[in-house]
Parts: sequence; structure tokens; C-alpha cells
Amino acid sequence: MATTFMNFDLNSTEFWDPQATRKELMRVFDVCHGCRICQTICPSFVDLFQFTDDAFGNVDGLTENQIEQVINECYQCKLCYPICPYVPPHEWDIDFPRMIMRANLVRKKQSGTSFGDKILGDVDLVGTLASYSMGMANWANRNPAMRGLLEKYLGIHKDRLLPEFHSETFAKWLKRRPRRAPSSSGGKSEKVAFFYTCTVNYNEPQIGKAALAVFEKNGIDCTIPRQQCCGLPFLDGGQVDQALGKIKANVASLSQAVRDGNKIVVPSASCSYMLKREYPHFLPTDDSRLVAENTLDVSEYLVQLNNEGKLNKDFIANPGKLRYHQPCHLKAQDIGFQAQELLKLIPGAEVKRMQACSGHDGSWSVKKEYFETSMKIGKPLFRFMQADDSCGCTDCPLSAIQIQQATGKKPVHPIVVMAKAYGLDPEK
Repeated sequence: MATTFMNFDLNSTEFWDPQATRKELMRVFDVCHGCRICQTICPSFVDLFQFTDDAFGNVDGLTENQIEQVINECYQCKLCYPICPYVPPHEWDIDFPRMIMRANLVRKKQSGTSFGDKILGDVDLVGTLASYSMGMANWANRNPAMRGLLEKYLGIHKDRLLPEFHSETFAKWLKRRPRRAPSSSGGKSEKVAFFYTCTVNYNEPQIGKAALAVFEKNGIDCTIPRQQCCGLPFLDGGQVDQALGKIKANVASLSQAVRDGNKIVVPSASCSYMLKREYPHFLPTDDSRLVAENTLDVSEYLVQLNNEGKLNKDFIANPGKLRYHQPCHLKAQDIGFQAQELLKLIPGAEVKRMQACSGHDGSWSVKKEYFETSMKIGKPLFRFMQADDSCGCTDCPLSAIQIQQATGKKPVHPIVVMAKAYGLDPEK
């Protein structure tokens, strides 16, 4: 079956034809210019509309540099998609993020992928090497001289706070951890396949440990299927072949897990979005659709469990005041505020919520060209998160780093709050 993407075939010459891509790009720009509901969503729209106004409302008057700037400023937050009145199925068939992604893929095929994008895209390779560096990777990320070299040769802004790497990854921890029988207090029939994500594996293993502890507390039988990075970092750098390799490998493993009776549960908003929304576009097969239809965000899954009367509510610790940030890629999934609903189940929890873009968005804010802009984008969220002495929460580990960069305080994942409310210590 051919791979379709915005009414095109990835294997066709038309999809990769620069003139056809530009024609479709101008069509989308023209519709967006006439609508403007996304006026303040992101810098991409702000500049698109300003450039179009300067051209007297004619998108064909945009210069190549202006078009390039609009493409570069779209960091794939997806916030425009849920509010767009012309998304498929519609005769205008507007999907701004995917159109920009296509334009970027075509551009990268012509110009080639930079060395920096190749490094930032291969998260599994970088994470594996860093985990074996005996702390040298973390030292380099904090050393001013090394950061200057990273900026010069990889384009990583010298002031960008980078994730910490762990010598014991989540996958390594799993291998030495004795298999525990699920608690008898929950639903014994529940089965999940945990897609723990590369960020949890290399940078935030405590999130994975907390998730397993919560599953066991609720009597959930959790399996760990073979998995790789979801492929999103490769797409950010225009490396579609490498991304497809990751997607095909994950679909093969995860689809089998579903056929074995498991729901796929994911603790990171961007990765669950990839499995749910992007996999069927890049790999339109029955298996990829099976994966998409059976993938749930971890909070979404636990709320579903609660609605079925199966969630263990034997909480023993009060988390107090919480300020919750809903990531863009959860809002784009259109599933409501699942983490907030979950946290409110804990007695004594006082949850305040804000849905706003942190500005991190994968590798985009890491780059020296966009770091300062990313911090401006996140200012409303930063003010919200430091308004009082509440504990900050977010489902996105990268947003947590962005918030830490601005406020000095790193939010925790909602699943970590849940584990602590149960009185669990996943490390033990």
C-alpha cells in the first residue's frame, strides 16, 4: 500500500517535486491568510500574515526568504490543527503542520541534512553513547568551553539547558529489576504494553519507574515490548527514511502486543501523538492503524480505568497545591484534560491548569537560531508556573526542562505525583 501524506504519495515524484510542493504551500498560505484564526498561535503565523499584508494580501508576492522563514518558524506544536475550520475532511483540506513538514522534507532532500540535525535526530545513538560516558556527557553539557564547541559545530545554543543522561537507563534498570506480581487490589484482567519512550529511557527514568509502580498498585499486568525512538526527532531534521525505519520497527512490535491483548500506554505527549496521529500517515497499514487505535496517554489510560471503577484510590499522601501544564501535543490529541482529572482524584490535591506552549518543541528550541524566541513563547506559562509555591506538573519532559530553564524549578510528571500519593518509592 502506498504511503499517503496530505493527498500525496511519499513514493511518488509529485510529493517530492519542489514546484508541486510550492504550489500546495501557497494554496495553504492563501487559505490561512483569509482566515487568520491562528493569528497569535506561533511566530510562523505572525510572520506569514505580516508578510502577506506587506504584499497587499497576495501570497504569491512572498519572497523565497520569507517563505523559508515561515517554514523554519513552525515547530510542529500542532495547536493550529484543533481550531482550524478547514481540516480534512473538507474541500480545502488544510493541515498546516503537515504541509510545513512536507515542505521541510522536500527542502532537506534537496539541500541535505546538516551534521547537527543528524546528531539531534539520532536520539537512540546519542542516548546510548551518553549512558556509557560515565558522566562525561553531563559534564560536557555543563562546561562553558564544551558548550561553545557544541554551538559552533552542532548549532546547539550555548545557554540551552540540556537533558541529563543516566548511566543506568530505564531499560537497564528493567533488566536487573525482579519481575513483580501485580497487586491483587486492582483489575487483574488489565494488560498494558508500556512504550516508555527514549526520553524516559535515557533522561527521565524515574517517570518509567513511577509508571510501573502505579501499574502494579492497580493490578495491571505490564509488558515491555521491543521498541525504538518513535521517529519524531528524525522528522524534525528532515530524515524521513530514518524515521520510517523507526516507525516500521515499532509498528511490528506494538501491533503484536495489541493482538496479544494489550493497550499501548505512553508517558510522553509527543510520542503518544506520533503513535496515534502520525504513524497511520507515514505507514498506512492495518498494523499501524491498529497501533494508533489502541494507544493511550498514561493519564488517559488511568482515567479510563477509574471510569470503569477499576482504579485503586488508596492514596495515603496529600500532594497539596499543584500547577499543571498541558502540553501542546496532548491538546492536539483532543482528549480533554486527563492528567488534571487524574490528579483531582487524590484527596487534598488542589489543581490549577494552564494550556500554553512552553516553546521547547523538540530540537527546535535547542538551536541557536530559535532558543531566545522559544523563551519568549513560553513566558505566559513561566509566569503561571511560578505564581506561588505549588508543585509544578507537566506530561512533557522537554517542557519541564524549558520551565526549569526559565524558573529554576523543574516540574514533575503527573505519574510521579500519583506514585508518591500512593506512598510508593519506585527506586526500592
